[in-house]
Amino acid sequence: MEIARTLIVRDGAVIGYRLWRPGVPRRVLVLVHGVASNLSRWSELVGTTSLRDSWDLLRLDLRGYATSIHRGRLDLDVWCADLARILTREACPPAVVAGHSLGASIAVEFARRHPDLAAGLVLVDPIVRRALVGPLRHVAALRAPLVPVVMALRGLNALGLHRRRLPPLDLEQLDQEMRRAMAADGDATLTRRYASPFEDLKTTPTVAYLQSLMAVSRGLPDLARVRVPVLALIAEGGLMADSEVTERALAAFPNCRIRRIAAKHWIPTERPEELRRALEAWCRDLDGAVRR
Repeated sequence: MEIARTLIVRDGAVIGYRLWRPGVPRRVLVLVHGVASNLSRWSELVGTTSLRDSWDLLRLDLRGYATSIHRGRLDLDVWCADLARILTREACPPAVVAGHSLGASIAVEFARRHPDLAAGLVLVDPIVRRALVGPLRHVAALRAPLVPVVMALRGLNALGLHRRRLPPLDLEQLDQEMRRAMAADGDATLTRRYASPFEDLKTTPTVAYLQSLMAVSRGLPDLARVRVPVLALIAEGGLMADSEVTERALAAFPNCRIRRIAAKHWIPTERPEELRRALEAWCRDLDGAVRR
């Protein structure tokens, strides 16, 4: 059974998460979403994966999103600390942390900061700064001018000046609708919906969105310091990053298996079955290696 839970941290922020716990010897998979997303990004995977028979599956709304709405400081430090608190609260053993895009950056930083809490990483189209193309490349170039904008917005938000209502975003439903649209017109609808800041901002606080873009456009932290096994799934379509440059950069990991997937960037939307099979096979191999 999957249970919805919340964690209230010392600064008053409320972090929402869901935990599937099958009640057998525990292995843990944490699922971390990307920019302008939420934990429903993983609903399809949680509902279909064979890992649910023997693994705890923990997915969270990152601070700033959905049930974890927050309009203060957001960065890799904050998100990693929140995840560490959740894993400690749930008395979890070292976990495999899987993340998409921004979630991949958080996963790498988490393993670097908390090696005792991480057993492995699954990086779904991770963002490497020198590989950036398209909109994220422009965001990276504007990082310095965005800092005072974000500070001003945080100040206004602290005074209560912000949108009071944000419509919910069910990504499982949206993904299914998107795949039907893609069958009719290819990738055009996908790009219009998922690469549009105007669409993203309908369901995301502006200050959370800008800080998330700033964080993901920084790229990955020091890969050589991450000692756990890594599976990297790279989108060959390269809408956000050059896949060739990304693959070369990931060679800095001491232990990384790389697989290319025919997608633009949103692998959970575009290739859910391929993602699920790759994740399951890698987790089974990792589990077998631990048992040996």
